[in-house]
Amino acid sequence: MEMIHSFVSAHNVMISAGLLILAYIFIATEKIPKVTIALLGAGITILLGLVSQIKMDGEVLNPHYFINFVDFNVIFLLVSMMIIVNISTRSGVFTYIANELLKLTKGHPIKVLVALGLFTAVTSAFLDNVTTVILILPITFAIARKLDIDPLPFLLTEVFASNIGGTATLIGDPPNIIIGSAAGFSFMDFIWNLTDVVAIILLVVITVLALVFRKKLHADPEKMQEVANIDNSNTITDKNLMIRSMLVLGLVILGFVTHDITHIETCVAAMLGASVLLLFEKPTDILKDVEWNTIFFFIGLFIIIGGVEASGGIKLMAEWILRVTQGSQEAASMLILWASGIISGVIDNIPYTATMAPMIAVIEQAKGAEYAFPLWWCLSLGACLGGNLTIIGAAANVIVSENAAREGHPISFMRFLKYGICVVGVSLLICTIYMKVKYL
Repeated sequence: MEMIHSFVSAHNVMISAGLLILAYIFIATEKIPKVTIALLGAGITILLGLVSQIKMDGEVLNPHYFINFVDFNVIFLLVSMMIIVNISTRSGVFTYIANELLKLTKGHPIKVLVALGLFTAVTSAFLDNVTTVILILPITFAIARKLDIDPLPFLLTEVFASNIGGTATLIGDPPNIIIGSAAGFSFMDFIWNLTDVVAIILLVVITVLALVFRKKLHADPEKMQEVANIDNSNTITDKNLMIRSMLVLGLVILGFVTHDITHIETCVAAMLGASVLLLFEKPTDILKDVEWNTIFFFIGLFIIIGGVEASGGIKLMAEWILRVTQGSQEAASMLILWASGIISGVIDNIPYTATMAPMIAVIEQAKGAEYAFPLWWCLSLGACLGGNLTIIGAAANVIVSENAAREGHPISFMRFLKYGICVVGVSLLICTIYMKVKYL
């Protein structure tokens, strides 16, 4: 074992990078559940001594202790928001809001498409994307049946809108949670720096999709009237739960917004909100619906990347970026934006962001916060928006495609890619102009 540890110590950068690349490959092929890959990779990383099992190094804390590489701000924020959203959804409040919005469209298919897109985007900014599409899918299929039209235009609009809307806030998409924790950005930092460009992208994409699908969006006036008269009287299943959960969710978001004044971390505000709601519920009923696979995937991934960081591999990546771009802030920003957009469409954007965030942190140490500031936003925009490129680019895409196939409306990889290339291309072009005008 001593020989193995001495060999690993001599080649730690290569071995840690190899483990990360292998994990990426297995995650991308989806032959083995990604949580299994992440935990197995983490176990091997610890076993090989790439990160330490020992908390104390003599009388001081060991900086390479494996727990130090797990970002518990991210973990607790994710778990707490999952609990809050799970409890809030049980009241039926989000379905009620969606139905009321659809009634305003009078059943006109193009207006329905726009309404579904806007609802999905705004909801995805505050709930996770998967929860949002799970909420909206049954409504979408019911509307398509009532109008007797193909649900594909609605489904694609919702997928694209969920990934675009999730880009706007700290809690909208897991990559933003990772970036916020690594860069020390508050909820309002994301609002001030991303919401305007995300709103522009959303409006442009929905307009383009409405034009592309306009020939498919026709329905009989009688069928349109059915949608206009949706019965929404029994949608709220528990009024007290709705009031309680909306009050807590509102206070939690207020806590996020006022972070700069109160200095209460987002994960603490979310944890308090989740705890208050759990007082009125059976914790076992709620906690079983938390996406523990996602949580343990994050933990394992942080440890694998910790091995690359401890070995100095992250620093080498940062130096390579600076060398390739010759220290140019504009070149580095554009490289990160476009590379993130393309790579995140092919592999899971969570491991990609978790790898890139410490690299940008190293660049920030070398070149200063002012230099790194636009790089963080380029990573966020590229990683989140790139999820629209392919059907496996984001978890929401997979959920929608599986449900569509179950309903007899399969979406093939190539069919999704045809629209995905257009949406991501337009999105990244708008981001490029935005970054050049605002930051570079």
